[in-house]
Amino acid sequence: MPQAYEEAGVSVEAGYEVVRRIKSHVERTGRPGVMGGIGGFGGLFDLASLGYSDPILISGTDGVGTKLMLASMVGRHDTIGIDCVAMCVNDIAAQGAQPLFFLDYIACGKNNPRLLEQVVSGVADGCVEAGCALIGGETAEMPGMYSPDEYDLAGFSVGVAERSSIVDGSAIANGDALIALPSSGVHSNGFSLVRHALFDVAGYNASTRLDALDGRTLGDVLLTPTTIYVKALAPLFKARLVKGVAHITGGGFIENIPRMLPSSLAARIDTSSWNVPPIFSVIEGAGSIPHAEMFNVFNMGVGMVLAVDAARTDETLALLHGSGVAGFVIGDVVTRTDADVELR
Repeated sequence: MPQAYEEAGVSVEAGYEVVRRIKSHVERTGRPGVMGGIGGFGGLFDLASLGYSDPILISGTDGVGTKLMLASMVGRHDTIGIDCVAMCVNDIAAQGAQPLFFLDYIACGKNNPRLLEQVVSGVADGCVEAGCALIGGETAEMPGMYSPDEYDLAGFSVGVAERSSIVDGSAIANGDALIALPSSGVHSNGFSLVRHALFDVAGYNASTRLDALDGRTLGDVLLTPTTIYVKALAPLFKARLVKGVAHITGGGFIENIPRMLPSSLAARIDTSSWNVPPIFSVIEGAGSIPHAEMFNVFNMGVGMVLAVDAARTDETLALLHGSGVAGFVIGDVVTRTDADVELR
């Protein structure tokens, strides 16, 4: 045992225990193309075995942000990994990709094998839901950088699409319909404002129960994992229904929807066309946040926005319904005159 390293605050034995604990979680994410197992210097994946004729790799990386602080407040760490996977795979799925594999990175002040197993179990849950393999990762014990009870979590995903099937928004036209896929709640963006509004300003805590939230605690509501949309989008891509996809993450509607639109076009959104989940009204009221700003920070109940030909709206909604997703029309694409997003 490296005693000097232990005295410096890094437990090599705890690191070995983490690897032993997470092995079974990694194994359940296996999928075609995976080569070898964990423990090597790199994760291997055989792209040629999947039979693509003109494959393009699409990658994305993200973290969970200060939602981690809420997980620590509540003492629940088994869902935060789902959020990490979701933030990465939803981004690459928005370009038409099928996620292939995922790698995670955990930095902590003290290696707590039981806690880290909970985190990685959530990562594995997210990978299973997205159909991608967890083929590697890194756990860095960094005393002095983090306090003993702190950790950070980030991830990286690679997916693949046929070159001819990439979704880049270039085909979006005036008159196209905008279809929303519902979010499960706040997802993993805006938590610095969430914590400020609810805890600093309103004086609530993670155990607070509110009638507006059907008596559930704020901690439970806010820790609801980010929805993973990969399987719902796959049949739409196969049917060539989708012209563009906007993943509604940090920046809300105002920043994300224009990312899929040609510069000459704008999105016209009818904000009365869906019921905004009550958690957003709670946050807005607690922090006295202007209503318009809420759409510039949060997803407001909409996790993805799809641009489709208006004539194929019903077909798109039917396929979503078949995947168990209650999609709904929230607006249309119009010629841009001033703003990129018109909220009505």
